Amino acid sequence: MATFELEKLPLTYTHSLSDSSSAYQPFPSHSHYQKYYHYNLVITDKDQFRNFLLVSLTIILAIIALVLILHFLPHKNKHQGTSINFKLAINHALTFYDAQKSGHYPKNSPVKFRGDSGLGDGKSADTDLVGGFYDSGNNIKFTFTTAYTTTLLSWSVMEYHSKYADLGELQHVRDIIRWGSDYLLKVFILPTSSKSNLTIYSQVGNTISDKGEPKNDISCWQRPEDMDYARPVSICDSSASDLGGEIVAALSASSMVLKNDTEYSMKLVKAAETLHKLVTSEDPKKQGTYTMVDACGKQARDFYKSSSYKDELAWGGTWLFLATGNLTYLDYATETFKSAKNNESDFDNGTFDWNNKLNALAVLLTRIRYFRDPGGLYEHALRLSSNSTHSLMCSLLFNDFSRTPGGLIIMKDDNGPLLEYAATASFLSKLYSDYLHHLKFSGAKCKSNVNYILGQNPLKMSYLVGHGDKFPVQVHHRSASIPWDDKKHYSCDGGKKWLNSKDPNLQVLVGAMVGGPDMHDGFIDQRNNSRFTEPNIASNAGLVAALIALSDNSSGLKDSF
Repeated sequence: MATFELEKLPLTYTHSLSDSSSAYQPFPSHSHYQKYYHYNLVITDKDQFRNFLLVSLTIILAIIALVLILHFLPHKNKHQGTSINFKLAINHALTFYDAQKSGHYPKNSPVKFRGDSGLGDGKSADTDLVGGFYDSGNNIKFTFTTAYTTTLLSWSVMEYHSKYADLGELQHVRDIIRWGSDYLLKVFILPTSSKSNLTIYSQVGNTISDKGEPKNDISCWQRPEDMDYARPVSICDSSASDLGGEIVAALSASSMVLKNDTEYSMKLVKAAETLHKLVTSEDPKKQGTYTMVDACGKQARDFYKSSSYKDELAWGGTWLFLATGNLTYLDYATETFKSAKNNESDFDNGTFDWNNKLNALAVLLTRIRYFRDPGGLYEHALRLSSNSTHSLMCSLLFNDFSRTPGGLIIMKDDNGPLLEYAATASFLSKLYSDYLHHLKFSGAKCKSNVNYILGQNPLKMSYLVGHGDKFPVQVHHRSASIPWDDKKHYSCDGGKKWLNSKDPNLQVLVGAMVGGPDMHDGFIDQRNNSRFTEPNIASNAGLVAALIALSDNSSGLKDSF
Protein backbone atom coordinates (compact mmCIF):
# COMPACT_ATOMS: atom_id res chain seq x y z
CA MET A 1 0.00 0.00 0.00
CA ALA A 2 1.32 3.48 -0.79
CA THR A 3 2.62 5.50 2.08
CA PHE A 4 1.68 9.17 2.05
CA GLU A 5 0.53 11.85 4.42
CA LEU A 6 -2.04 14.62 4.19
CA GLU A 7 -1.26 17.86 5.90
CA LYS A 8 -4.45 19.82 6.66
CA LEU A 9 -4.10 23.58 6.38
CA PRO A 10 -6.46 26.22 7.87
CA LEU A 11 -10.06 26.55 6.69
CA THR A 12 -10.67 29.25 4.12
CA TYR A 13 -14.13 30.81 4.44
CA THR A 14 -15.57 33.41 2.13
CA HIS A 15 -18.99 34.93 1.96
CA SER A 16 -20.77 38.14 1.21
CA LEU A 17 -23.57 39.79 3.16
CA SER A 18 -24.52 41.99 0.25
CA ASP A 19 -27.79 40.07 -0.21
CA SER A 20 -28.53 39.31 3.42
CA SER A 21 -31.16 42.00 3.80
CA SER A 22 -32.89 41.49 0.50
CA ALA A 23 -36.03 39.48 -0.01
CA TYR A 24 -36.12 35.84 -1.04
CA GLN A 25 -34.02 35.09 -4.10
CA PRO A 26 -34.64 32.14 -6.42
CA PHE A 27 -31.79 29.89 -7.47
CA PRO A 28 -28.66 32.04 -7.88
CA SER A 29 -26.10 31.40 -10.59
CA HIS A 30 -23.43 31.12 -7.92
CA SER A 31 -23.30 30.78 -4.17
CA HIS A 32 -21.64 32.98 -1.59
CA TYR A 33 -21.45 29.89 0.56
CA GLN A 34 -17.90 28.71 -0.16
CA LYS A 35 -15.82 26.79 2.34
CA TYR A 36 -12.76 24.80 1.43
CA TYR A 37 -9.56 23.30 2.81
CA HIS A 38 -6.07 23.28 1.34
CA TYR A 39 -4.12 20.03 1.59
CA ASN A 40 -0.41 19.31 1.04
CA LEU A 41 0.37 15.77 -0.19
CA VAL A 42 3.70 14.37 1.03
CA ILE A 43 4.81 11.08 -0.65
CA THR A 44 7.25 9.01 1.45
CA ASP A 45 7.59 5.89 -0.80
CA LYS A 46 7.41 6.43 -4.58
CA ASP A 47 7.32 2.71 -5.57
CA GLN A 48 4.43 1.94 -3.27
CA PHE A 49 2.65 5.07 -4.38
CA ARG A 50 3.07 4.07 -8.07
CA ASN A 51 1.59 0.64 -7.34
CA PHE A 52 -1.26 2.32 -5.47
CA LEU A 53 -2.05 4.45 -8.52
CA LEU A 54 -2.06 1.42 -10.85
CA VAL A 55 -4.43 -0.51 -8.58
CA SER A 56 -6.70 2.53 -8.23
CA LEU A 57 -6.78 3.07 -12.00
CA THR A 58 -7.68 -0.61 -12.58
CA ILE A 59 -10.55 -0.38 -10.11
CA ILE A 60 -11.86 2.82 -11.68
CA LEU A 61 -11.79 1.30 -15.19
CA ALA A 62 -13.63 -1.77 -13.92
CA ILE A 63 -16.33 0.40 -12.35
CA ILE A 64 -16.73 2.41 -15.57
CA ALA A 65 -17.06 -0.80 -17.59
CA LEU A 66 -19.72 -2.12 -15.20
CA VAL A 67 -21.70 1.13 -15.36
CA LEU A 68 -21.62 1.08 -19.18
CA ILE A 69 -22.78 -2.55 -19.26
CA LEU A 70 -25.67 -1.81 -16.90
CA HIS A 71 -26.57 1.29 -18.86
CA PHE A 72 -26.91 -0.49 -22.19
CA LEU A 73 -28.64 -3.60 -20.90
CA PRO A 74 -32.40 -3.62 -21.58
CA HIS A 75 -34.27 -2.34 -18.51
CA LYS A 76 -37.43 -3.95 -17.29
CA ASN A 77 -40.09 -1.97 -15.46
CA LYS A 78 -43.29 -3.81 -14.77
CA HIS A 79 -45.17 -0.53 -14.32
CA GLN A 80 -43.61 1.36 -17.21
CA GLY A 81 -46.16 3.38 -19.11
CA THR A 82 -46.25 6.36 -21.40
CA SER A 83 -44.22 9.43 -20.49
CA ILE A 84 -45.82 11.86 -18.08
CA ASN A 85 -47.41 15.00 -19.52
CA PHE A 86 -46.38 17.35 -16.73
CA LYS A 87 -47.95 20.42 -18.35
CA LEU A 88 -51.37 18.79 -18.43
CA ALA A 89 -50.97 17.26 -14.96
CA ILE A 90 -50.07 20.64 -13.42
CA ASN A 91 -53.02 22.33 -15.11
CA HIS A 92 -55.32 19.59 -13.82
CA ALA A 93 -53.96 19.70 -10.25
CA LEU A 94 -54.43 23.48 -10.11
CA THR A 95 -57.94 23.26 -11.57
CA PHE A 96 -59.02 21.33 -8.47
CA TYR A 97 -58.67 24.59 -6.49
CA ASP A 98 -61.09 26.29 -8.88
CA ALA A 99 -63.64 23.63 -7.94
CA GLN A 100 -63.05 24.23 -4.21
CA LYS A 101 -63.62 28.00 -4.18
CA SER A 102 -66.19 29.38 -1.79
CA GLY A 103 -67.87 32.79 -1.98
CA HIS A 104 -68.61 34.85 -5.09
CA TYR A 105 -67.67 32.37 -7.79
CA PRO A 106 -65.57 33.70 -10.70
CA LYS A 107 -67.47 33.82 -13.97
CA ASN A 108 -64.37 32.86 -15.96
CA SER A 109 -63.66 29.69 -13.95
CA PRO A 110 -62.82 26.58 -15.99
CA VAL A 111 -65.09 24.59 -13.64
CA LYS A 112 -68.67 25.00 -14.82
CA PHE A 113 -70.55 23.01 -12.17
CA ARG A 114 -69.96 25.55 -9.40
CA GLY A 115 -71.56 28.87 -8.49
CA ASP A 116 -71.87 31.38 -5.63
CA SER A 117 -71.93 29.74 -2.20
CA GLY A 118 -71.31 30.46 1.47
CA LEU A 119 -72.22 34.13 1.05
CA GLY A 120 -73.42 34.28 4.66
CA ASP A 121 -70.27 32.77 6.15
CA GLY A 122 -69.23 34.61 9.30
CA LYS A 123 -72.55 36.21 10.07
CA SER A 124 -73.04 34.04 13.14
CA ALA A 125 -69.87 35.66 14.57
CA ASP A 126 -70.74 39.12 13.24
CA THR A 127 -67.84 39.09 10.80
CA ASP A 128 -67.14 38.54 7.10
CA LEU A 129 -65.70 35.11 6.31
CA VAL A 130 -66.92 34.87 2.73
CA GLY A 131 -64.37 33.26 0.40
CA GLY A 132 -61.59 30.75 0.84
CA PHE A 133 -61.66 27.08 -0.12
CA TYR A 134 -63.82 24.16 0.91
CA ASP A 135 -61.38 21.75 2.43
CA SER A 136 -62.33 18.49 0.76
CA GLY A 137 -65.48 16.68 -0.33
CA ASN A 138 -67.56 18.37 2.37
CA ASN A 139 -68.48 22.03 2.78
CA ILE A 140 -66.26 22.96 5.77
CA LYS A 141 -63.53 25.59 5.57
CA PHE A 142 -60.46 25.07 7.77
CA THR A 143 -58.08 27.97 8.28
CA PHE A 144 -55.15 25.70 9.16
CA THR A 145 -55.10 23.79 5.87
CA THR A 146 -55.97 26.88 3.83
CA ALA A 147 -52.88 28.60 5.24
CA TYR A 148 -50.68 25.53 4.69
CA THR A 149 -51.91 25.23 1.10
CA THR A 150 -51.22 28.91 0.41
CA THR A 151 -47.72 28.62 1.89
CA LEU A 152 -46.74 25.52 -0.06
CA LEU A 153 -48.10 26.74 -3.38
CA SER A 154 -46.27 30.04 -2.85
CA TRP A 155 -43.02 28.22 -2.09
CA SER A 156 -43.31 26.24 -5.31
CA VAL A 157 -43.74 29.49 -7.27
CA MET A 158 -40.78 31.12 -5.55
CA GLU A 159 -38.52 28.24 -6.53
CA TYR A 160 -39.92 27.46 -9.98
CA HIS A 161 -41.40 30.74 -11.16
CA SER A 162 -40.11 30.38 -14.73
CA LYS A 163 -41.39 26.84 -15.06
CA TYR A 164 -44.90 28.02 -14.25
CA ALA A 165 -44.50 30.85 -16.78
CA ASP A 166 -43.20 28.56 -19.53
CA LEU A 167 -46.07 26.13 -18.96
CA GLY A 168 -48.62 28.95 -19.09
CA GLU A 169 -49.75 28.36 -15.49
CA LEU A 170 -48.16 31.29 -13.65
CA GLN A 171 -51.25 33.49 -13.62
CA HIS A 172 -53.40 30.48 -12.74
CA VAL A 173 -51.39 29.62 -9.63
CA ARG A 174 -51.11 33.29 -8.65
CA ASP A 175 -54.90 33.63 -8.78
CA ILE A 176 -55.27 30.60 -6.49
CA ILE A 177 -52.72 32.02 -4.03
CA ARG A 178 -54.46 35.42 -4.10
CA TRP A 179 -57.80 33.72 -3.39
CA GLY A 180 -56.26 32.03 -0.37
CA SER A 181 -54.46 35.11 0.98
CA ASP A 182 -57.59 37.27 0.55
CA TYR A 183 -59.42 34.88 2.84
CA LEU A 184 -56.60 34.62 5.35
CA LEU A 185 -56.62 38.39 5.82
CA LYS A 186 -60.20 37.98 7.04
CA VAL A 187 -59.66 35.15 9.54
CA PHE A 188 -58.03 37.21 12.28
CA ILE A 189 -58.97 40.45 14.01
CA LEU A 190 -56.22 42.41 15.73
CA PRO A 191 -56.83 43.77 19.24
CA THR A 192 -58.00 47.37 19.28
CA SER A 193 -56.64 48.13 22.74
CA SER A 194 -54.37 46.68 25.42
CA LYS A 195 -57.44 45.14 27.03
CA SER A 196 -58.74 43.37 23.94
CA ASN A 197 -57.48 40.07 22.55
CA LEU A 198 -56.45 38.70 19.21
CA THR A 199 -59.24 36.75 17.51
CA ILE A 200 -58.54 33.98 15.00
CA TYR A 201 -61.34 32.10 13.24
CA SER A 202 -60.28 28.50 12.72
CA GLN A 203 -63.29 26.89 11.08
CA VAL A 204 -66.51 27.68 9.23
CA GLY A 205 -69.06 24.87 9.18
CA ASN A 206 -69.68 21.98 11.52
CA THR A 207 -69.48 18.20 11.76
CA ILE A 208 -72.08 17.65 14.48
CA SER A 209 -75.60 18.86 15.11
CA ASP A 210 -75.80 22.17 16.93
CA LYS A 211 -78.55 22.94 19.43
CA GLY A 212 -80.84 20.26 18.11
CA GLU A 213 -80.28 21.20 14.46
CA PRO A 214 -80.33 17.88 12.56
CA LYS A 215 -78.47 19.22 9.52
CA ASN A 216 -74.80 20.09 9.20
CA ASP A 217 -71.89 19.90 6.78
CA ILE A 218 -71.25 16.21 7.39
CA SER A 219 -74.73 14.75 7.76
CA CYS A 220 -76.00 16.55 4.65
CA TRP A 221 -74.99 15.56 1.13
CA GLN A 222 -75.59 18.94 -0.46
CA ARG A 223 -73.79 21.11 -2.95
CA PRO A 224 -72.31 24.27 -1.38
CA GLU A 225 -74.73 26.32 -3.48
CA ASP A 226 -77.68 24.58 -1.78
CA MET A 227 -76.60 24.81 1.88
CA ASP A 228 -79.59 25.75 4.03
CA TYR A 229 -78.27 24.90 7.49
CA ALA A 230 -76.32 26.76 10.15
CA ARG A 231 -72.62 27.51 9.51
CA PRO A 232 -71.10 28.07 12.99
CA VAL A 233 -67.69 29.67 13.37
CA SER A 234 -64.92 28.44 15.69
CA ILE A 235 -63.06 31.20 17.53
CA CYS A 236 -59.48 31.15 18.89
CA ASP A 237 -57.11 33.62 20.53
CA SER A 238 -53.33 34.13 20.57
CA SER A 239 -52.81 30.83 22.41
CA ALA A 240 -53.48 29.04 19.09
CA SER A 241 -49.77 29.28 18.32
CA ASP A 242 -49.66 26.79 15.46
CA LEU A 243 -52.59 28.38 13.68
CA GLY A 244 -51.10 31.85 14.05
CA GLY A 245 -47.68 30.68 12.86
CA GLU A 246 -49.09 29.02 9.75
CA ILE A 247 -51.06 32.14 8.82
CA VAL A 248 -47.87 34.22 9.23
CA ALA A 249 -46.06 31.83 6.87
CA ALA A 250 -48.83 31.99 4.28
CA LEU A 251 -49.10 35.78 4.26
CA SER A 252 -45.31 36.17 4.10
CA ALA A 253 -44.82 33.66 1.30
CA SER A 254 -47.73 34.96 -0.78
CA SER A 255 -46.48 38.55 -0.39
CA MET A 256 -43.42 37.57 -2.43
CA VAL A 257 -45.40 35.77 -5.12
CA LEU A 258 -47.74 38.78 -5.44
CA LYS A 259 -45.10 41.48 -5.11
CA ASN A 260 -46.04 42.98 -8.49
CA ASP A 261 -49.04 44.44 -6.66
CA THR A 262 -46.90 46.50 -4.31
CA GLU A 263 -49.68 47.83 -2.14
CA TYR A 264 -51.27 44.43 -1.62
CA SER A 265 -47.93 42.74 -0.99
CA MET A 266 -47.03 45.32 1.67
CA LYS A 267 -50.44 44.78 3.27
CA LEU A 268 -49.72 41.06 3.55
CA VAL A 269 -46.28 41.65 5.09
CA LYS A 270 -47.58 44.18 7.59
CA ALA A 271 -50.36 41.81 8.67
CA ALA A 272 -47.87 38.95 8.99
CA GLU A 273 -45.50 41.01 11.13
CA THR A 274 -48.27 42.16 13.44
CA LEU A 275 -49.68 38.65 13.84
CA HIS A 276 -46.21 37.18 14.42
CA LYS A 277 -45.58 39.67 17.22
CA LEU A 278 -48.85 38.76 18.92
CA VAL A 279 -48.52 34.97 18.78
CA THR A 280 -44.83 34.92 19.77
CA SER A 281 -45.20 37.36 22.66
CA GLU A 282 -47.82 35.15 24.28
CA ASP A 283 -46.85 33.70 27.66
CA PRO A 284 -44.98 30.44 26.82
CA LYS A 285 -47.15 28.64 29.36
CA LYS A 286 -50.21 29.61 27.34
CA GLN A 287 -48.83 28.75 23.91
CA GLY A 288 -50.19 25.61 22.37
CA THR A 289 -52.02 23.91 19.52
CA TYR A 290 -55.34 25.20 18.28
CA THR A 291 -57.08 21.87 18.86
CA MET A 292 -56.36 21.95 22.60
CA VAL A 293 -59.30 24.29 23.26
CA ASP A 294 -62.77 23.06 22.29
CA ALA A 295 -64.13 26.45 21.26
CA CYS A 296 -61.11 26.95 18.99
CA GLY A 297 -60.46 23.53 17.51
CA LYS A 298 -64.03 22.25 17.44
CA GLN A 299 -64.25 19.22 15.17
CA ALA A 300 -60.98 20.11 13.44
CA ARG A 301 -59.33 17.70 15.85
CA ASP A 302 -61.12 14.86 14.06
CA PHE A 303 -59.58 15.86 10.73
CA TYR A 304 -56.50 18.00 11.40
CA LYS A 305 -55.38 17.55 14.97
CA SER A 306 -52.10 19.39 15.45
CA SER A 307 -49.42 17.54 17.42
CA SER A 308 -47.07 20.50 17.96
CA TYR A 309 -46.88 24.26 17.53
CA LYS A 310 -43.20 25.22 17.56
CA ASP A 311 -42.65 24.01 14.02
CA GLU A 312 -45.33 26.42 12.77
CA LEU A 313 -43.87 29.31 14.79
CA ALA A 314 -40.42 28.63 13.31
CA TRP A 315 -41.97 28.14 9.86
CA GLY A 316 -43.73 31.50 10.09
CA GLY A 317 -40.59 33.26 11.35
CA THR A 318 -38.49 31.85 8.50
CA TRP A 319 -40.90 32.98 5.80
CA LEU A 320 -41.18 36.39 7.45
CA PHE A 321 -37.38 36.70 7.32
CA LEU A 322 -37.41 35.80 3.63
CA ALA A 323 -40.14 38.36 2.95
CA THR A 324 -38.51 41.21 4.88
CA GLY A 325 -34.78 40.43 5.24
CA ASN A 326 -35.09 41.26 8.95
CA LEU A 327 -32.57 39.08 10.79
CA THR A 328 -34.61 39.30 13.99
CA TYR A 329 -37.07 36.86 12.46
CA LEU A 330 -34.26 34.49 11.50
CA ASP A 331 -32.99 34.65 15.10
CA TYR A 332 -36.38 33.57 16.35
CA ALA A 333 -36.87 30.93 13.65
CA THR A 334 -33.54 29.16 14.14
CA GLU A 335 -33.84 29.06 17.92
CA THR A 336 -37.41 27.79 17.75
CA PHE A 337 -36.44 25.24 15.10
CA LYS A 338 -33.77 23.77 17.38
CA SER A 339 -36.28 23.46 20.21
CA ALA A 340 -38.93 21.91 17.95
CA LYS A 341 -36.45 19.46 16.43
CA ASN A 342 -35.44 18.25 19.87
CA ASN A 343 -39.08 17.42 20.61
CA GLU A 344 -40.08 15.87 17.29
CA SER A 345 -42.04 12.66 17.69
CA ASP A 346 -40.95 9.43 16.04
CA PHE A 347 -44.38 9.20 14.44
CA ASP A 348 -43.85 12.47 12.51
CA ASN A 349 -40.17 11.93 11.73
CA GLY A 350 -39.46 12.19 8.01
CA THR A 351 -42.88 13.50 6.98
CA PHE A 352 -43.93 16.85 5.56
CA ASP A 353 -47.61 17.68 5.68
CA TRP A 354 -50.09 20.13 7.18
CA ASN A 355 -49.12 18.92 10.66
CA ASN A 356 -45.32 18.63 10.56
CA LYS A 357 -43.23 21.39 8.95
CA LEU A 358 -39.86 20.41 10.43
CA ASN A 359 -38.47 18.60 7.39
CA ALA A 360 -39.61 21.31 4.99
CA LEU A 361 -38.26 23.91 7.40
CA ALA A 362 -34.89 22.13 7.47
CA VAL A 363 -34.73 22.30 3.66
CA LEU A 364 -35.72 25.98 3.68
CA LEU A 365 -33.12 26.88 6.33
CA THR A 366 -30.53 24.88 4.40
CA ARG A 367 -31.35 27.03 1.39
CA ILE A 368 -30.67 30.12 3.47
CA ARG A 369 -27.36 28.64 4.62
CA TYR A 370 -26.26 27.75 1.09
CA PHE A 371 -27.45 30.79 -0.85
CA ARG A 372 -27.89 33.64 1.62
CA ASP A 373 -25.10 32.75 4.08
CA PRO A 374 -26.12 35.13 6.92
CA GLY A 375 -22.82 34.60 8.73
CA GLY A 376 -21.16 32.75 11.54
CA LEU A 377 -23.71 33.90 14.10
CA TYR A 378 -26.25 31.54 12.52
CA GLU A 379 -23.85 28.83 11.39
CA HIS A 380 -24.47 26.46 14.30
CA ALA A 381 -28.27 26.64 14.02
CA LEU A 382 -28.27 26.38 10.24
CA ARG A 383 -25.85 23.45 10.32
CA LEU A 384 -28.50 21.57 12.30
CA SER A 385 -30.97 22.13 9.46
CA SER A 386 -28.42 20.97 6.88
CA ASN A 387 -27.66 17.82 8.84
CA SER A 388 -31.37 17.13 9.26
CA THR A 389 -31.94 17.60 5.52
CA HIS A 390 -29.03 15.35 4.65
CA SER A 391 -30.34 12.66 7.00
CA LEU A 392 -33.81 12.80 5.43
CA MET A 393 -32.46 12.61 1.88
CA CYS A 394 -30.28 9.63 2.77
CA SER A 395 -33.33 7.91 4.25
CA LEU A 396 -35.30 8.51 1.05
CA LEU A 397 -32.39 7.49 -1.16
CA PHE A 398 -31.51 4.29 0.64
CA ASN A 399 -35.10 3.18 1.16
CA ASP A 400 -35.13 3.47 4.92
CA PHE A 401 -38.91 3.80 4.64
CA SER A 402 -41.16 0.88 3.77
CA ARG A 403 -42.86 0.70 0.39
CA THR A 404 -45.90 -0.99 -1.04
CA PRO A 405 -45.28 -3.94 -3.39
CA GLY A 406 -45.73 -1.48 -6.26
CA GLY A 407 -43.12 0.92 -4.92
CA LEU A 408 -45.15 3.64 -3.19
CA ILE A 409 -43.32 4.99 -0.15
CA ILE A 410 -44.99 4.49 3.23
CA MET A 411 -44.03 7.47 5.40
CA LYS A 412 -46.55 6.67 8.15
CA ASP A 413 -47.58 3.17 9.07
CA ASP A 414 -51.05 4.12 10.28
CA ASN A 415 -53.19 2.77 7.42
CA GLY A 416 -54.03 6.34 6.42
CA PRO A 417 -53.79 7.96 2.98
CA LEU A 418 -50.32 7.49 1.50
CA LEU A 419 -50.20 9.80 -1.50
CA GLU A 420 -49.92 13.12 0.34
CA TYR A 421 -46.64 12.06 2.00
CA ALA A 422 -45.27 10.59 -1.21
CA ALA A 423 -45.95 13.86 -3.03
CA THR A 424 -44.25 16.12 -0.49
CA ALA A 425 -41.28 13.75 -0.20
CA SER A 426 -40.89 13.93 -3.99
CA PHE A 427 -40.99 17.73 -3.86
CA LEU A 428 -38.42 18.11 -1.09
CA SER A 429 -35.99 15.59 -2.56
CA LYS A 430 -36.11 17.16 -6.03
CA LEU A 431 -35.79 20.67 -4.61
CA TYR A 432 -32.77 19.73 -2.51
CA SER A 433 -31.23 18.02 -5.53
CA ASP A 434 -31.64 21.27 -7.45
CA TYR A 435 -29.94 23.17 -4.64
CA LEU A 436 -26.94 20.87 -4.88
CA HIS A 437 -26.91 21.15 -8.66
CA HIS A 438 -26.65 24.92 -8.45
CA LEU A 439 -23.85 24.64 -5.96
CA LYS A 440 -22.18 22.31 -8.46
CA PHE A 441 -22.21 19.50 -5.92
CA SER A 442 -22.91 15.98 -7.06
CA GLY A 443 -25.93 14.46 -5.41
CA ALA A 444 -27.81 11.22 -5.86
CA LYS A 445 -31.43 11.51 -6.90
CA CYS A 446 -34.18 10.02 -4.78
CA LYS A 447 -36.85 7.92 -6.41
CA SER A 448 -39.94 9.99 -7.08
CA ASN A 449 -43.43 8.58 -6.59
CA VAL A 450 -45.11 11.03 -8.95
CA ASN A 451 -45.18 8.46 -11.75
CA TYR A 452 -46.92 6.04 -9.40
CA ILE A 453 -49.54 8.66 -8.60
CA LEU A 454 -50.13 9.38 -12.27
CA GLY A 455 -50.67 5.77 -13.33
CA GLN A 456 -47.45 3.75 -13.29
CA ASN A 457 -48.65 1.40 -10.55
CA PRO A 458 -49.99 -2.16 -10.32
CA LEU A 459 -53.57 -1.04 -11.03
CA LYS A 460 -52.42 1.18 -13.92
CA MET A 461 -54.74 3.83 -12.46
CA SER A 462 -54.07 7.53 -12.24
CA TYR A 463 -54.98 8.83 -8.80
CA LEU A 464 -55.24 12.32 -10.28
CA VAL A 465 -58.87 12.56 -11.38
CA GLY A 466 -59.35 13.36 -15.07
CA HIS A 467 -55.74 12.57 -15.92
CA GLY A 468 -55.03 9.54 -18.09
CA ASP A 469 -57.35 6.85 -19.38
CA LYS A 470 -58.22 5.32 -16.01
CA PHE A 471 -58.89 7.20 -12.79
CA PRO A 472 -61.35 7.09 -9.83
CA VAL A 473 -64.91 7.86 -10.91
CA GLN A 474 -66.73 7.78 -7.55
CA VAL A 475 -64.83 10.60 -5.87
CA HIS A 476 -66.15 11.47 -2.39
CA HIS A 477 -67.27 15.00 -3.27
CA ARG A 478 -70.66 16.65 -3.06
CA SER A 479 -70.43 19.07 -5.98
CA ALA A 480 -69.01 16.48 -8.34
CA SER A 481 -71.61 13.80 -7.56
CA ILE A 482 -74.86 15.83 -7.55
CA PRO A 483 -76.47 17.10 -10.79
CA TRP A 484 -75.55 20.68 -11.59
CA ASP A 485 -78.58 22.90 -12.15
CA ASP A 486 -78.35 26.45 -10.87
CA LYS A 487 -82.15 26.64 -10.76
CA LYS A 488 -82.87 23.38 -8.94
CA HIS A 489 -82.29 22.94 -5.20
CA TYR A 490 -81.52 19.54 -3.68
CA SER A 491 -82.31 19.05 -0.02
CA CYS A 492 -80.04 17.71 2.69
CA ASP A 493 -81.51 14.21 2.54
CA GLY A 494 -82.35 14.38 -1.16
CA GLY A 495 -78.67 14.55 -2.07
CA LYS A 496 -77.97 11.20 -0.40
CA LYS A 497 -79.41 9.52 -3.46
CA TRP A 498 -76.13 10.35 -5.19
CA LEU A 499 -73.96 9.59 -2.18
CA ASN A 500 -75.20 6.00 -2.20
CA SER A 501 -75.33 5.61 -5.98
CA LYS A 502 -73.05 3.04 -7.60
CA ASP A 503 -72.79 5.14 -10.76
CA PRO A 504 -69.82 7.38 -11.60
CA ASN A 505 -69.95 11.01 -10.50
CA LEU A 506 -71.97 13.20 -12.82
CA GLN A 507 -69.13 15.72 -12.99
CA VAL A 508 -65.44 14.92 -13.35
CA LEU A 509 -63.55 16.65 -10.53
CA VAL A 510 -60.53 17.38 -12.69
CA GLY A 511 -57.22 17.57 -10.85
CA ALA A 512 -58.29 16.10 -7.51
CA MET A 513 -55.74 13.71 -6.02
CA VAL A 514 -57.74 11.19 -4.01
CA GLY A 515 -56.56 9.49 -0.82
CA GLY A 516 -55.10 6.67 -2.87
CA PRO A 517 -54.29 3.00 -2.31
CA ASP A 518 -53.63 1.01 0.84
CA MET A 519 -50.28 -0.48 1.83
CA HIS A 520 -50.86 -3.41 -0.54
CA ASP A 521 -51.60 -1.20 -3.59
CA GLY A 522 -55.31 -1.97 -3.25
CA PHE A 523 -57.91 0.69 -4.01
CA ILE A 524 -61.67 0.81 -3.48
CA ASP A 525 -63.41 3.23 -5.84
CA GLN A 526 -66.50 3.90 -3.75
CA ARG A 527 -67.97 7.32 -3.05
CA ASN A 528 -68.91 6.48 0.52
CA ASN A 529 -65.43 5.16 1.30
CA SER A 530 -63.72 8.51 1.89
CA ARG A 531 -60.47 6.94 3.06
CA PHE A 532 -59.74 5.98 -0.56
CA THR A 533 -61.69 8.48 -2.65
CA GLU A 534 -61.74 11.85 -0.87
CA PRO A 535 -59.38 14.63 -2.03
CA ASN A 536 -58.33 17.70 -0.02
CA ILE A 537 -56.59 21.00 -0.69
CA ALA A 538 -53.54 20.26 1.49
CA SER A 539 -52.66 17.01 -0.31
CA ASN A 540 -53.11 18.60 -3.71
CA ALA A 541 -50.67 21.37 -2.79
CA GLY A 542 -47.94 18.77 -2.27
CA LEU A 543 -48.70 17.21 -5.64
CA VAL A 544 -48.59 20.58 -7.44
CA ALA A 545 -45.21 21.33 -5.83
CA ALA A 546 -43.82 17.92 -6.82
CA LEU A 547 -45.10 18.18 -10.38
CA ILE A 548 -43.60 21.60 -11.03
CA ALA A 549 -40.28 20.57 -9.46
CA LEU A 550 -40.05 17.43 -11.58
CA SER A 551 -41.31 18.95 -14.84
CA ASP A 552 -38.69 18.78 -17.56
CA ASN A 553 -37.94 22.45 -18.01
CA SER A 554 -34.48 23.68 -17.04
CA SER A 555 -35.28 27.35 -17.58
CA GLY A 556 -37.19 27.35 -14.31
CA LEU A 557 -33.96 27.77 -12.37
CA LYS A 558 -32.48 30.71 -14.23
CA ASP A 559 -34.82 33.69 -14.28
CA SER A 560 -35.00 36.03 -11.32
CA PHE A 561 -38.32 36.67 -9.60
